[in-house]
Amino acid sequence: MFDPEEEFMPGSEKTQSEQTDRINGEYHYKNGYSQRIYSDAHYVRADESTTPPRYYTPPQKPEKEERPAKTRRGASLGAVIASCLVCAILGSVGGGALVGSVLTKRVDTLEENVTTLSERQPILQQTTVTAPAATTTAYTGELTAGDIYDMACQQVVGVSTSVTYTNFFGMPVSAAVSGSGFIITSDGYIMTNCHVVEDAYKRDLDVDVILHDGTRYSAQIVGLEPDNDIAILKIDATGLNAATLGNSDTMRVGDSVYAVGNPLGELDFSMTSGHVSAKDRRIVTDAHNEAIAMFQFDAAINSGNSGGPVYNARGEVVGVATAKPAASSVEGISFAIPINDAAVIAKDIMTTGYVTGKAWLGVTVNSKYNEMYAQYYGWPVGAYIDDVTEGSCAEAAGIESGDIITKVDGEEITSYDDLRAAIKHHSAGQTVEVELYRADESRTVSVTFDEERPAAN
Repeated sequence: MFDPEEEFMPGSEKTQSEQTDRINGEYHYKNGYSQRIYSDAHYVRADESTTPPRYYTPPQKPEKEERPAKTRRGASLGAVIASCLVCAILGSVGGGALVGSVLTKRVDTLEENVTTLSERQPILQQTTVTAPAATTTAYTGELTAGDIYDMACQQVVGVSTSVTYTNFFGMPVSAAVSGSGFIITSDGYIMTNCHVVEDAYKRDLDVDVILHDGTRYSAQIVGLEPDNDIAILKIDATGLNAATLGNSDTMRVGDSVYAVGNPLGELDFSMTSGHVSAKDRRIVTDAHNEAIAMFQFDAAINSGNSGGPVYNARGEVVGVATAKPAASSVEGISFAIPINDAAVIAKDIMTTGYVTGKAWLGVTVNSKYNEMYAQYYGWPVGAYIDDVTEGSCAEAAGIESGDIITKVDGEEITSYDDLRAAIKHHSAGQTVEVELYRADESRTVSVTFDEERPAAN
């Protein structure tokens, strides 16, 4: 029997850090390859930051060197000026009348030119004004950034909960955790990220929702969807201004977007703007090990923005602001869950309290079993089954504790993550062929997936 606590093979050249899934909380290792971990934009209090601010100091401009005066050139220049003055004085005596006549003609010509320019000026001004007007009419239906912000202030909310933890000295400490959300129905349903309220849900903590006018409501967590980082809250209110949900499938790279939320948990109702940078990114965050489909944009989001809306230029919500790169040196890269994906999840949660149709196998997998243990015991790589849930589809198919699942519908399984991903790609009620290893031989069983239900809180 596989014992995950047993010390691994002596003389192994791989270090402990190479056997883990996360190094310094920033990289995820899978099959020997590294994958970037992105940070959820959760709230971190400003007074807890230990990183000093960094400022840009421009290089000092060198002082200009003074050049010595050239005596000879200055003297000759003075002589020329003196000669000209003498000539001018002498000329004025004999040619005063001629100069006066020439000046009179030049003044008359100048007045004619000024009159002509005055007549042309309105034409030039009209041309300058009408050109932008023609450009603006091409974008009918779009709102100004100010209009979007005014509307967002009626739709965006702050989400707050208190967390109690034990500090270094063993004393209980309370801290506020804040995020963002937005109203999706006039009777009080609110969408946010799962990671904003997940801890409060597990520990049965109070969650508050704060509107722009300062009104505070106690919120009920209707349901969570951790795999896609979406949660739905409900407050006891009516007549709210619900956001209009757009179509994220029609977004194009380059479209203008606006993110509104509560960065740092202190700068409430801040708006940042940018453009869609890319679509269909597979992002792994530090709160969940599975990749989530998101779109990339360059409007700044920070801790506290999580769960806030991303608007398009028509004032429609096209995404849920969720993550940014963990590295502090990276700027202009943010990620949001497309609203089309989030809306389907929200509908299920509002109707049944969970996402329907998700496949469930009914087994507990030992996540520590990997290629090194397989080589040590002489077993194949795969997903090692620690336990089988009674009454599950796995039990009905004959899967037992100690089995190693190596394939699902022909797809090779080399780890716990592979099995979870394979199950995620199927729906409840689907039948698949599962190949497994038991007692030094391989066998294949047919499994019809059950529907996954959330565990009771």
